[in-house]
Amino acid sequence: MPGKIISAAALALTLAAGTQAQAGDNRARITVVYDQKLPNVPGKSMKAVLVEYAPGGMSPGHTHPDSAFIYATVLEGAIRSAVNRGPEKTYKAGESFSEFPGDHHSVSANASKTEPAKLLAVFVLDTTETELTIDDK
Repeated sequence: MPGKIISAAALALTLAAGTQAQAGDNRARITVVYDQKLPNVPGKSMKAVLVEYAPGGMSPGHTHPDSAFIYATVLEGAIRSAVNRGPEKTYKAGESFSEFPGDHHSVSANASKTEPAKLLAVFVLDTTETELTIDDK
């Protein structure tokens, strides 16, 4: 049971580091909602991130740590996405996609200018990784 408990201090630190509430612009709000070391895969963790897009909201082009495999599912609304110079695709609520280690996510945006959208991204990555998203410069 001790391995399944995250201390309040560690959880607060994780949430503070993983949240990017951007006041005054249209960037997506990102919140870490789950963080667990994998007991059967030493050195790896699973982290889940809730990405909330306001109407017309977006995330800048970005990559993730080289160790990260990501499974994403749209919870609400529709999300426009493009990875590795591939075609842009719109995913609706209930649809999913993956990002592989080293992928570049060039488009990540709410497909609607009037309705919000939500995405849950589940990462499997090295436990030592603290920065989940690296914005393009």
